[in-house]
Amino acid sequence: MPAIRRSFPVALGAAALTALLAACGAGGDGSGGAPPAGDPASGGAAPTESVPTVSRDDALAAMVPQEIASDGVLQFGLDASYPPNEFTDTDGTTIIGMDVDLGTAIAQKLGLEAQFENTSFDGIIPGVEAGNYEISMSSFTINDERVQAVDMISYFTAGTSIAVAAGNPQNVNPDDLCGLAVGVQRGTIQVEDLTARNEACRAAGKPEIQMSELQQQTDVTLALTANRIVAMLADSPVISYAETTTQGAVEQIGETYDTAPYGIVVKKNQGEFAEAIRAALQSLMDDGTYAAILEKWNVSDGAISTAEIRS
Repeated sequence: MPAIRRSFPVALGAAALTALLAACGAGGDGSGGAPPAGDPASGGAAPTESVPTVSRDDALAAMVPQEIASDGVLQFGLDASYPPNEFTDTDGTTIIGMDVDLGTAIAQKLGLEAQFENTSFDGIIPGVEAGNYEISMSSFTINDERVQAVDMISYFTAGTSIAVAAGNPQNVNPDDLCGLAVGVQRGTIQVEDLTARNEACRAAGKPEIQMSELQQQTDVTLALTANRIVAMLADSPVISYAETTTQGAVEQIGETYDTAPYGIVVKKNQGEFAEAIRAALQSLMDDGTYAAILEKWNVSDGAISTAEIRS
């Protein structure tokens, strides 16, 4: 499975869970609290660039199931701790990010108002399945296990990157993390990445990676800037954004790897709803809105040209 973001949150058998999850841990308190505004590890404020105004498409709006459209709201569930994809603004409450801007534009295309609820990552897909959320954009990597439970619409592509303190004072080799304190966000697919690396360390007779698995990505970045870990793994846009919002305190080493698509999550068996989301997103891709949003968040490298449904 590609090593991008976040493990599958629904209940699974032991074999499936082993295939989806991994471990991490050393350094950091794992409290899960967002760093205070102005802290080098905080998400930072929203960029000031504006994005194009999006108009309702009546044909697409008509494809939205009545039980979703009746209140005029499209309810998103997300974990707002993963800048620049989804995180809280410096006021500590307003949810912003690439996924928020894209989700808002999709809702507008369907004639709806987007509302975003911040929740724990591992509860999002079960929440969509239960009807607590009508949709989610929260940096979910598309994989076979997830599409067994929900439908997913591709909208972005990312890979895993490794960051260290600026200048790499510990001379971290991105190809050999054995014996080092390395951090990841809990529930991410980077957890599985480090578990596989640890198996290689043991097979080579080297000390295991001291894995630090923290509740939020901002916790991981803070642990790195506070020298509680010597490296962190996260999705490529997250590492890129951290480089620009920590006053130069962190830097990427090595190449980004294991690139794969993110997917919008919707419940299965909802008529034309998944197609309405896909078509709305494709329209945003075709008219330049999508590109403008990605440029605003400096993540244009992850752009795709065609939105597709995986079900």
